[in-house]
Amino acid sequence: MSNPQQLRYTKEHEWLSAAEDGVATVGITEFAANALGDVVYAQLPAVGDTVAAGETCGELESTKSVSDLYSPVSGEVVAANQDVVDDPSLVNTAPFEGGWLFKVRVAGEPDELLSADEYTAFSAG
Repeated sequence: MSNPQQLRYTKEHEWLSAAEDGVATVGITEFAANALGDVVYAQLPAVGDTVAAGETCGELESTKSVSDLYSPVSGEVVAANQDVVDDPSLVNTAPFEGGWLFKVRVAGEPDELLSADEYTAFSAG
């Protein structure tokens, strides 16, 4: 399992891209997707919603369980991935590409995020 080096990670298994023009992309890691099993439903935050770092902002339902989705940063949601709502299995097949979940206009610098190497060590532990 390879975690892209350019991303930052949370201990709740979300990833965050570097912000471009203040907007960052959020998804769940391959580790989380594998742990969930086949994702069959995604409830994502809506455009215009305000999310807070470390707070729940949606959920992913799989054939095994329902898992809360946490925002790695605070800010305003500017896009939700309708492709994932229509086809939740994208979270399993392409967690770092087409399976992204939402984009957020970041308010302030995120803290307590892990590098790819730190996350790999954490998720292996």
